[in-house]
Amino acid sequence: MKPLEDVRIIAIEQYGAGPFGSVHLADLGAEVIKIEEPRSGGDVGRYVPPYGEGEDSLFFETFNRNKRSLSLDLSTDAGRRVFEDLVKVSDVVYSNLRGDVPKKIGITYDDLKHLNPAIVCCSLTGFGMTGPRSKEPGYDYVLQGLAGWMDLTGEPDGPPTKSGLSLVDYSGGFVAAISLLAGLHAARRDGVGMDCDVSLYDTAIGLLTYPAVWHLNEGFTPERTRHSAHPSLVPFQAFQASDGWFIVGCAKEKFWTRLASVIGHPEWAEPESGFGSFADRRRNKDKLIPLLEEIFRKRTVDEWLEDLYAASIPCGPINNVEQAMNEEHTRARGLRVKTEHPRFGTVEQLASPVRVGSEPPEYRRAPRRNEDFDLVVREIVGYDDATVEELRAGGAFGDAPFGDDAPADTEPEAASR
Repeated sequence: MKPLEDVRIIAIEQYGAGPFGSVHLADLGAEVIKIEEPRSGGDVGRYVPPYGEGEDSLFFETFNRNKRSLSLDLSTDAGRRVFEDLVKVSDVVYSNLRGDVPKKIGITYDDLKHLNPAIVCCSLTGFGMTGPRSKEPGYDYVLQGLAGWMDLTGEPDGPPTKSGLSLVDYSGGFVAAISLLAGLHAARRDGVGMDCDVSLYDTAIGLLTYPAVWHLNEGFTPERTRHSAHPSLVPFQAFQASDGWFIVGCAKEKFWTRLASVIGHPEWAEPESGFGSFADRRRNKDKLIPLLEEIFRKRTVDEWLEDLYAASIPCGPINNVEQAMNEEHTRARGLRVKTEHPRFGTVEQLASPVRVGSEPPEYRRAPRRNEDFDLVVREIVGYDDATVEELRAGGAFGDAPFGDDAPADTEPEAASR
C-alpha cells in the first residue's frame, strides 16, 4: 500500500496554499476529495491565466494532481446532507478559508464530532481562527510585508522586496500537512479528533527564526545585505564573474582556508591577515568583499565553479528557471514527471519533494470539475439512484456536469517518471 492509502480527506480548498498542502498527501496515496462550490465554477485556480482554456489551467494542474472532485453546494440542506454523510466515512476535513468562516459554515470539530468522533478538522486560514485579524483574508504578498520578510529582502539601497515565489502560501501548506498528519495520528491512537488551527500568519512569523530570536533577546535589528550576503558569515553571498553570477559560501573555517588557496591568497587564512577567523572577516568585511569581487570578475562562472567544486567549497550557479529544470541533478532525482490530460496532452509536472519509502509515487492529472461524482456519491457514500435524484433536486450539486454529462477522459491515469 501507499503510505497514506488508508486516509480519506475532504478538502474544502482553492487556489494555492490549501491545495499545495494537500497535493503532497494525495501523492502519498491519500484520497483527497475536493469539494468545489458549483455556483462560482469551483476552484478559482481553474481559471488562473495565462496558460489555460475553459476550466483547465496549468496553474490548477500544478496543485491538484492525484485528487478527486465533487461539486457540492454546502449552503443547501441537500448539500449539507451529502457533506455530513462524507464526514462519517472520512478521516479529515481540510480547508483554507478566512479565519471566521469554518465556524460560520459548520466545519469545526464541535460541529462534526457527533457524526464522527475521530474526525480531524484542519483549517489553514490567513490569520488563524482567533485574534484581532482572524476575519481578514490572508494573501501571500500581504503577509510577506506584514511579517517583516520584505523589509529583509532586496539590496540595502533598494525598495522592500517580495520573494520571487509565494513562500508563505507554500510553507503554510506544508505546515498544514504536518498538523493534519499529527492530528490524524492522535485521533487514530485515542479515537478522538480535534481542530488544527493553522495560519499563514503564524507560518510567516515562525519562519523569521533566528533573526527574530536575536532581536527578542539581544535587540538585534536585521538589515538588508548587499548581494544577498549572509547576515553573519563572511563570505557567503552572490558574486559576479565575467559572464554571470554565482554563490560561494564559507560556513566553516576550513572552507575559507580552501577558498583563500583557490583565489591565490593562502595568506588570507592566517590570523595576521585580519581575515583568519569568522569574527575577523565579519569585522573587516568592507575591506575583504571588494577584494574578492575584483578577483571573481576576472574569470567565468564555469571556470570558478570547476575550481570551487574541486576544492569542496560550497558554491553554485545562479540559475534561471530553465537552467534549474535542466540541471543534471533535477533529472537524476526524478523531479520532472509527466501526466496525461485530455486538453493539454502530456503535461510535465514537478514531483513532490516529500519522499517516503523506496517506491516512487504515481502521478495522475488533476480532476475535471465534478469528474468523480459517481465515485464519491455512489461508491463512497453509497447513495442509490432515488437518493441521488432527490439530492440533485434539492440543489446539492448545483448545475455542474456529472454522471453521463461529466467530461470524458480517455487518457491513461498513471504517470511516468
